[in-house]
Amino acid sequence: MLAISGLDAARAQMAVSLGFHIVFAALAIGLPAMMIFTEYRAIRTGDAGWMELTRRWAKSLGILVAVGAVSGTVLSFALGLFWPGLMGRWGSVIGLPFALEAFAFFVEAIFLGIYLYGWDRLSPWAHWLCGFPVAIGGAASAWFVVAANAWMQTPQGFELARGAVVEVDPITAMLNPSTPVMTTHMLIAAYMATGFTVAAVYAVGMLRGRRDALHRRGLAVGLVAGLALAPVQVFVGDLAARLVAEHQPVKLAAMEGLWETTRRAPLTIGGIPLEGREETILALRIPGALSWLAFGDTDALVEGLSAVPPDERPNTLVVHLAYQVMISVGVGLSGLGVWALVVWRRRRQPGRWFLRAVVVAGPATFVALESGWIVTEVGRQPWIVTGYMRTADAVTSNPGIVWWLVATITIYVSLGAACAWLLARVARGRREAA
Repeated sequence: MLAISGLDAARAQMAVSLGFHIVFAALAIGLPAMMIFTEYRAIRTGDAGWMELTRRWAKSLGILVAVGAVSGTVLSFALGLFWPGLMGRWGSVIGLPFALEAFAFFVEAIFLGIYLYGWDRLSPWAHWLCGFPVAIGGAASAWFVVAANAWMQTPQGFELARGAVVEVDPITAMLNPSTPVMTTHMLIAAYMATGFTVAAVYAVGMLRGRRDALHRRGLAVGLVAGLALAPVQVFVGDLAARLVAEHQPVKLAAMEGLWETTRRAPLTIGGIPLEGREETILALRIPGALSWLAFGDTDALVEGLSAVPPDERPNTLVVHLAYQVMISVGVGLSGLGVWALVVWRRRRQPGRWFLRAVVVAGPATFVALESGWIVTEVGRQPWIVTGYMRTADAVTSNPGIVWWLVATITIYVSLGAACAWLLARVARGRREAA
């Protein structure tokens, strides 16, 4: 590790930070929305079981937001420390969404404090209403950050005069062509991942024999939240692929392992891209399907990786495999949805194999979420601002970045272990109280 270059160390540091932070960010987006539903049911019905479910999730949310705040702070410092070329030249263009994200987080944190400490100090409906700013603030924080990243995919809102950035329009930059699709895709993924993760937790309990009303409700709420959004995510994912085909054809070629510019391009299922041979082996191909999915025409011309020099291509093996993993998980979740529908229609208790599938679905959704971001970020390389600035030109020239990478990994391992220990104590305490 100590022998890697400064560029690779900086990229690895960002990858580790983003990969860690996104787990807590997604849960902080999805869990408040589910709590709003369960607390509403508790107030309307007077059922103490719904309120117990809400209180459990609220305590867990406090831990998750605290850990997410620390990892988000590390990311904020990393942008300035390790990528001065990006922030120095383009900060005036993308500074607005980052500033607005800070305000959104403040709203989320303030009302989360009121929510956590206001159980016995506010009326039931006033307390319930305090959950909305928490849910909205978490979603808004994600929206603004993803909007800034979307600009890096399809930059606009500025002019260049002799290499200098002029005529900056931060609103136009923030509302670039990638923003609507990328932000929607991320938010739906967060709600889905949270739903399936919650369902997985209660599925584990049910496999251990705890089939009380609390576990049945936790399983049901999580599954409904995850499965109801799955068809919507398929539609949004298709829009995202079409957007990539229009604005980032090299990324699309890497996703599909397509080397030669091809008319009636096939959709590639599986396969291993070999960059040295410029060939993708062991793949199943559906003729014309990629052309149709990307452009709505089976005879459309799809640009291949060979259309650009090798130094302008991303790591095709990583991008292609991550994309295949994401799609595979999506297909698996669709199958789980059909299975859940059959169980519901037959009005049977979920069997052990179904519960095992739900347990697998929880972490699998986060694998898909991480894989999607790998496709988004690695697929953009070698550009940090597509078409305008290479990643190598944005990184700091200061030495010792590898030690920051080591420190980052150490911090996140410690945070992850502490978070797992605290969540386990919350669960254990609740079981003992019951």
